[in-house]
Amino acid sequence: MLAIFLKTLPFFALIGLGYGAGRTRFFSEEATAALTKFVFYFALSAMLFRFAATLSISQIFDARLASAYLWGTMAVYVLVTGVAFLRRQDMQTAAIEAQTACIGNTGFLGVPMLTLLLGQAAVAPIILMLTIDLIVFASLLVILVTAAREGRISFRIFRQVAIGLVKNPMIVSISLGLLVSALKLPLPGPAEEFLSILGNAATPCALFAIGASLASKSAERLAVSGWLSFAKLVLHPLFVAAGVYLFFPTTPFQATVAVSTAALPVAGNVFMLAQHYGIAPQRVSAAILLSTAASIVTVSLVIAMVTS
Repeated sequence: MLAIFLKTLPFFALIGLGYGAGRTRFFSEEATAALTKFVFYFALSAMLFRFAATLSISQIFDARLASAYLWGTMAVYVLVTGVAFLRRQDMQTAAIEAQTACIGNTGFLGVPMLTLLLGQAAVAPIILMLTIDLIVFASLLVILVTAAREGRISFRIFRQVAIGLVKNPMIVSISLGLLVSALKLPLPGPAEEFLSILGNAATPCALFAIGASLASKSAERLAVSGWLSFAKLVLHPLFVAAGVYLFFPTTPFQATVAVSTAALPVAGNVFMLAQHYGIAPQRVSAAILLSTAASIVTVSLVIAMVTS
């Protein structure tokens, strides 16, 4: 585990550097928002496009891996939703809590860190799981929250979901990259170099932005946020492990990538959704803060276990 911990330490050190910059106000909330927007719309999109352009849909999509990840993630989703109902929470709050327990920081942390730790071959399964998170579970949240507020499921909800997917730069960049790959279009040298330079900025900027954004998070409602962090860091990789090893056995390498991805801390975009809908943003904020801090140890432990 020590060897893995030492390899992950520089990534979390960058997060810590960003946290320090945000906490001391050297990096303002406005600067953090601007940096996050740069990573989301430009650097990370360039990285995902370049990765996808070298892969085919058949290389990315694996039915057994998709089924295993869906099974494990949905199992945690249902469990956390059930616990929320036992605590007498409404459907909207239950949906946000389930999203918190299931959606990891795959885009900003998982893609750069796991690619470097596990190798270039990890890109395809990571993109598959990122796409499942974005299409299946992000859409499910919108459907549940909107239906709960309107009292019914209408065509307008699905139209809203479709527009949201089309506007998501990660979905767009992956789709365009796969289109380039399918059409066998060669990337000119200058274009390849441009994407490489821009994409390489994603790793340090994304990690710094994660840390800087954490500086504005508060650790309130620790009992609930602690439960959600436990569900994300422990239960999610455990259920996904059951999926990839028992119910839908995949290759050992795919299983390693899947469980490692499931072990990532809560994604920052869950807080954005909670804030957008006005549903329990404090507990989501605290869960992001707690899970990211704890993941310094838990991610290393999980990766060490599955790689051994």
